[in-house]
Amino acid sequence: MLPPPRLNYRSISENSVNKLTNAINRKAPLPADAIHKVSRLYTEFKNSSHLLNEKRNARSMIGETIRSSGSRKDHEAKENALKHAKALKDEIAEMETTCSRLESELLELALAIPNDTHPSSPLGPESAAITLATQGPDCLPVSPARDHLAVAKKLKLVDMENASNVSGTSWYFLMNEGALLELALTNYAISVAIKHGFQPVTTPDVVRSDIAQRCGFQPRDPSHPHHTQSYHLHSTSPSSPELILAGTAEIPIAGMFANRLFLSKALPQKIVGVGHAFRAEAGARGAEARGLYRVHQFTKVELFAVTRAEESESMMEEIRQVQDSILRELDLPIRTLDMPTEELGASAYRKYDMEAWMPGRGGWGEVTSLSNCTDYQARRMHIRYHLETNKQNVFAHTLNGTAAAIPRLIVALIENGVEFDEAGEPVAIVLPAVLRQYWLGTGSQDTVVKWK
Repeated sequence: MLPPPRLNYRSISENSVNKLTNAINRKAPLPADAIHKVSRLYTEFKNSSHLLNEKRNARSMIGETIRSSGSRKDHEAKENALKHAKALKDEIAEMETTCSRLESELLELALAIPNDTHPSSPLGPESAAITLATQGPDCLPVSPARDHLAVAKKLKLVDMENASNVSGTSWYFLMNEGALLELALTNYAISVAIKHGFQPVTTPDVVRSDIAQRCGFQPRDPSHPHHTQSYHLHSTSPSSPELILAGTAEIPIAGMFANRLFLSKALPQKIVGVGHAFRAEAGARGAEARGLYRVHQFTKVELFAVTRAEESESMMEEIRQVQDSILRELDLPIRTLDMPTEELGASAYRKYDMEAWMPGRGGWGEVTSLSNCTDYQARRMHIRYHLETNKQNVFAHTLNGTAAAIPRLIVALIENGVEFDEAGEPVAIVLPAVLRQYWLGTGSQDTVVKWK
C-alpha cells in the first residue's frame, strides 16, 4: 500500500477564507465547516505533536539517568526515574492515540477539499464556459435524419439490441466498418501522440479503488448523488484490496508514477495510454445520452504528463496542441472551451474541453478534455522530483488529457459524414483521408465507407 497522502495543512489553515470561497465556487460537496475545522484541528495537532515530542525527549533523558545509575545513592534516583518513566510511558501512549486520531480526522476532511483554481477560469456552471478557439468546416444544420444511432443501425455499424441481451442497456457491439473505425481512430491518435514525444503504453482495466480516490476520480451521478459511477469487483478473499474497473486510463497511468522520485532533468514524463473506460452511470438516461454518446464501456486514448512545478502550464498548452492536431485532420467543426469552476471536479486547477458539432444530436458534444492537476494528485500518490539546486524533494505536477474518446468521435464522424440517397436513406459514411492508412479493410467495393 502507498504511504498516506501528504497534504499541505499549513496552506489550508493560512488560506482558509480563499479555500472556502474556492470550494463554494466549485460547488464541492464539503460540510459547511470543513475547512475551518481543518484549521482548528491542524493547530490542535501541532500543539499535541509538540508536547508529545517533549515527553519523548524527557523519556530519553530519564533513560540515560537509569542506564548511568551505579552507586547506592544512585539506586534511589533510579527508582524515582523508573516511576517517572512509567508515568511518562502512559502519558505518551495516550498522547500518541490523540495525535493519531487528530491526524486521521485532518486527512479525512482535507482530502475532500478541491484543488485551487486558475485565476483565468470562469466562474459558474457549464454555460459560463469561454470559447477559446474554433476550427474545421462550418456546422451543418441540425437534422434528426443524421442521428448517429439510426444511421449506424441502418448501415449495420452498431448492434445495441443483442448487446443489451448480453450485458444490459447502454452496452454495444461495433460491427463491420464500425469496428474498423474504432481501430483506425485508436491507432491514428496514438501515432500523433508518439510523434509529439509521448511514450505508448497499454493499461490494466482493473485498479485499486485507493488509486482512483487518490487521483480524485470519484464521479457521481447528479440524479443519484449517493450512487458511485464506478464498477466495484467482488473478491473471494477478505484480505484482498478493493478493486474497481478503471473509469479512465488516467488512473492506472497515474499509478505507474506512484511513490516514485525523479531527477529534475528526467522530467517531463509523457505517456499516451490505451485502455477501456468503465462508467456505471446509475441515473436516468434521456435522449441526450442515447446511442454511443454515453455508454458503460468505451475505448479511450489518454495523454498523461508529469512535470516540474513551474512547467505544468506550458505542458498544458503542449497537450492542447496535440489534441488540436488530432482533431484538425478529422475535419470536424470543433470548439475549445475554458471550463468554469463548477465543471472542474476535485483535481483540476484548470480544464479545457474540446467539443465537436453533432448535427444529429442537435448540438455540441465533448470529445476531449484536458486538466492541469498541479500537485493535487502528486501529493496523494507521492510523485516527487529532486531539486539539485537546494537538494530538496518536491511534489511534481500532473496533467491528463483525452487523445481520443472513440465512441464520441464515431458519433461526430457519422453525423457529419453520412450520405443519403434520393429517398433520404443513409447509404454511406464519408471519412477523413487521414484514417485510410490505419484502415484494416480488404479494399472490397462492398463497403459503406467513402474517403474524402
